[in-house]
Amino acid sequence: MRLNCPLCGPRDRREFYYFGSEDYLNRPAPDALEEAWDEHLHLRANPAGITKDLWYHEGGCSSWLLVTRSTVTHEVHSVERVADRNGAQS
Repeated sequence: MRLNCPLCGPRDRREFYYFGSEDYLNRPAPDALEEAWDEHLHLRANPAGITKDLWYHEGGCSSWLLVTRSTVTHEVHSVERVADRNGAQS
């Protein structure tokens, strides 16, 4: 699988570290119950179909990327920098 990094161009997936679902960005409140944190950290869905996942470009520009892809066909639909998505500058 190849990912098209917005800064570095097309790269082999081995340059990237898979971090998990986009939902990981939606953390429980700091004072949330232990069960909420346990679910957030350990109980992740494994859907068949289109997902949005966080990837870190470890072997390149060190950007966090949001990758929209199919877990069935492995087709990558889009790649965007998380910093750009949130309107931040990095």
